[in-house]
Amino acid sequence: MKKVFPDAKAALAGVVKDGMTIMAGGFGLCGIPDTLIEAIRDSGARNLTFISNNAGVDGAGLGILLETKQIRKMISSYVGENKLFAEQYLSGQLELEFNPQGTLAERIRAGGAGIPAFFTKTGVGTLIAEG
Repeated sequence: MKKVFPDAKAALAGVVKDGMTIMAGGFGLCGIPDTLIEAIRDSGARNLTFISNNAGVDGAGLGILLETKQIRKMISSYVGENKLFAEQYLSGQLELEFNPQGTLAERIRAGGAGIPAFFTKTGVGTLIAEG
């Protein structure tokens, strides 16, 4: 298997497909994979689910993929600095699965370790737990 590619487009060729789930690193606008996000945009893949701490901002980070409406669902802990995200979410074009920061980190860790489920006390004893 070839592990070195001349650019992000070549690295993603044949990998990025409609409907896939992608986990993107970064915190705010620090450490985000800008080059790969642009290559995903250029791939034209649609109906993507992104697992990421946040949804970028207008015009940067995952905000680039929101502009082209390639993201169908976000699994995040914070999305408050992106007006386009808010518009798409409130109009029903975009799904959101909110997770507290620690729960999101544990879901990622558990998934990587092959653990299908875990218990957290988040929400116990609140309206969230009802029903």
